[in-house]
Amino acid sequence: MLDWITNTITAFNYWGIALLMFLENIIPPIPSELIMPLAGFTVTQGKLVFWGVVVAGTVGSLLGALPWYYVSRRLGENRLKQWIDQYGKWLKLNSEDINKSQDWFMKYGAAVVLFGRLIPGIRTFISVPAGLQKMPFIEFIGYSLIGSLCWNLLLTYAGFVLGQNYGLVEKFLGPVAAVVLVGLALFFIVWVVQRKRQ
Repeated sequence: MLDWITNTITAFNYWGIALLMFLENIIPPIPSELIMPLAGFTVTQGKLVFWGVVVAGTVGSLLGALPWYYVSRRLGENRLKQWIDQYGKWLKLNSEDINKSQDWFMKYGAAVVLFGRLIPGIRTFISVPAGLQKMPFIEFIGYSLIGSLCWNLLLTYAGFVLGQNYGLVEKFLGPVAAVVLVGLALFFIVWVVQRKRQ
């Protein structure tokens, strides 16, 4: 996997980063936790420009978020689950993943699209409940843009700082994901309290 990612970035530069991040949002096993830090490392070698890497990764992420959003919106929950149960094994998906993403969306609302982009394992699936709940497209793109930009900026900077040790980024993502989850829980609690006061 690492060799393929490295070769793609080396051969296609920014286009390769955008392509990999597009695929990462559609096919879960391709990890952005390797793509963007590796791209950040290439910046230290003078082969790419930092902000070019971030923009390429973010454009790829946004484009990759759209297929699941549109498919879920068009098919609806029952047909989507039938399709996933039949073909999802190729994408490492099952209907339980759809249920989990639905629960997250129902519990935390539209903001989960923003925070979901920062959490490994959820990032790929967060487009599904947004599509199923027919979240307005502009709102979906706005939240996805902010979340993807923050995530890609963090990973690129980590790869830039760590240099050849960019592989260590994955080890530090556990605490980052925990902080995001706690922040999301606090956001939900504050929201509930404000609603009750009203």
